[in-house]
Amino acid sequence: MASTYLTPQIITRKALAVLHNKLTFIKTINRQYDAQFAKAGGKIGSTLKIRMPNQFTVRTGMVMAAQDITEESKDLVVATVKGIDMNFGSQDLTLTIDDFSTRYIEPAMARLAGGIESDVLANVYKDVFWLTGTPATTPASLLAVLNAGARLSQSLAPVPDRHLLFDSISMAPTVNSIGTYFHKSSELERAFMEAYIGMAAGFKWWESNMVPNHTNGSRDDTTPVCNTSTGITSGSSSIITTGADGTMKAGDIFTIADVFAVNEETKQRYSHLQQFAMLTDFTNDGTDTWTVTPTPVTSGARQNVELVSAGAGKAIVNVAAGGSGGANSVIPQPLAYHRDAFTFVTADLENPKGTDIAAREVYDGISISYVRDFDIVNRDFPCRLDVLYGFKTLRPQWAVRVRG
Repeated sequence: MASTYLTPQIITRKALAVLHNKLTFIKTINRQYDAQFAKAGGKIGSTLKIRMPNQFTVRTGMVMAAQDITEESKDLVVATVKGIDMNFGSQDLTLTIDDFSTRYIEPAMARLAGGIESDVLANVYKDVFWLTGTPATTPASLLAVLNAGARLSQSLAPVPDRHLLFDSISMAPTVNSIGTYFHKSSELERAFMEAYIGMAAGFKWWESNMVPNHTNGSRDDTTPVCNTSTGITSGSSSIITTGADGTMKAGDIFTIADVFAVNEETKQRYSHLQQFAMLTDFTNDGTDTWTVTPTPVTSGARQNVELVSAGAGKAIVNVAAGGSGGANSVIPQPLAYHRDAFTFVTADLENPKGTDIAAREVYDGISISYVRDFDIVNRDFPCRLDVLYGFKTLRPQWAVRVRG
């Protein structure tokens, strides 16, 4: 095949296609807000206010009981740029696109995709407060997955668009234990090409080694307590505790005795305790105020917990406790989630003026910018490929960390 001079558009389109193909987690979550940032070019720090669904209480009887509507919103900020920088000689730009892709684009976009997904996952998992199974145990049976599905259903997550993201170490024994029941022949090709393993137990299964690890705090698991009468205020994300020492890390999960989860529609109490996750790192000194998710709400339309026999001395139990799941332990965080638990957006970076060449391409909502200049000293073409993006956990109750 004759050599063809590679234009910026050809390079950018190929880079974007490869990047899109290598994104696993991001392709499975909510992307509907991309268009909100594409109207006039992206600006670092741009913010979109996302309204969350309103909730209401149900009246019984004929007497009207008007209720105030308090709208809840979350800020989605586009403030992160990740990119790959390369330097081409003149002869490199006369390669065929296949040769150029093999030598430059494929390895560059694999690294960029990994960097973006790792960044997103390392942040959003900390917002997820549900955890099923034994924290230090690798999932190795269908039961672990079914338990995660049950928790999503109790949190009223829709059944379609549920996904399961496992790292390789978690995936191998789990699939092996149920492999004879697993694959439809039509899914085998996707398993090899797209890291899509198949569908089982109501989930689409994906494999990615961008699944983050969580390092527990150095806390003592034996003495922390909460006075639920005074330490929990409805509508406040701050919980007052006593007796804790060591550190708590953002993403640590715990329960409080007699603080139960409720069905968010009927407000009936479930049989399991509400799990909470730390939102910030914290060093305990005996009497502490932890910032947590979810924000406990004890009554009204947004009620999500019920305090039973509220009072002093309610034991705090770190969910990742005991054995190799104790203080300072490092535990992988596979996720089961509905598509709308998280959102990811990219925005168009404006093309600069006064440079050799600048191009931008968008595919499936993902925008990538390619800028090239000329180095007259070395007769090279330094270039950069950039993605401007933001992400947010919208409904943390629609995601579960899955262990054995």
